[in-house]
Amino acid sequence: MDKRAAQDPLIRIAEALERLRPPPAPAPDWSAAEAFVWNTDPDHLEPIAQVNRVPLDLLRGIDRARDTLMANTLQFARGLPANNALLWGARGMGKSSLVKAVHGAVSDEVSGLKLVEIQREDLPSIGRLLAHLRATDTRVILFCDDLSFSHDDTHYKSLKAVLDGGVSGRPDNVILYATSNRRHLMPRDMIENERGSAINPSEAVEEKVSLSDRFGLWLGFHACDQDAYLAMIRGYCDAYGVEIGAEELRAEAVEWQATRGSRSGRVAWQFFTDLAGRRGVSITS
Repeated sequence: MDKRAAQDPLIRIAEALERLRPPPAPAPDWSAAEAFVWNTDPDHLEPIAQVNRVPLDLLRGIDRARDTLMANTLQFARGLPANNALLWGARGMGKSSLVKAVHGAVSDEVSGLKLVEIQREDLPSIGRLLAHLRATDTRVILFCDDLSFSHDDTHYKSLKAVLDGGVSGRPDNVILYATSNRRHLMPRDMIENERGSAINPSEAVEEKVSLSDRFGLWLGFHACDQDAYLAMIRGYCDAYGVEIGAEELRAEAVEWQATRGSRSGRVAWQFFTDLAGRRGVSITS
């Protein structure tokens, strides 16, 4: 067998692998939108014509988290040092709403800031996305909503490598904001199982919880009390022109949250949506 014949199978294999490789993502038209969603089939940034968000001043009961994230985002938008942020805690308390609202508010002060959302299931492609974003001067908030990992999920390793580690690291023009119901992004029993079954328990647990440690900001969100819940609804009523007396609002809102079995910003908005509909008031922007 001559040398060329021996090489042919290797050449064919190399060509086949090249065909399977995802094509490079096309450069986005950043002027097309203020927010984008990363899609991987094929790789591209899809512009979002209108971001689903509420004004920053309508988010009540999370003042400390609001002010901290706003300051951090302004620093980043102005080209100054800023931290990745993990917003964790109770469901429905405005974690993702705050990220989108802060982006909108900062964009009003500093032009050119973009929001790019990546789905949790697409985290293995985050290296390709960052390589794509590294090639532009546009400043980007990379946003992953409802981030958490199950027992057999290894996606966290993709995220861990780009938060702090790796040779290239995170591009200077990109910052990561993530939301999660879990402080350490892993189920508690997953961490405990690692502690109980590993040869070196401390190292195994460190591997799991060190991901959240790589976020410079931890912003906690906790279930609201009844006064905060009612204040949220009153704020929505005032902003959208829904007229209702204080006692009537209190009675209906308390009954609504009792049927839901919980109080949160999400429940407050759901009640307000129902109230505005019954009063014939449109709340679309």
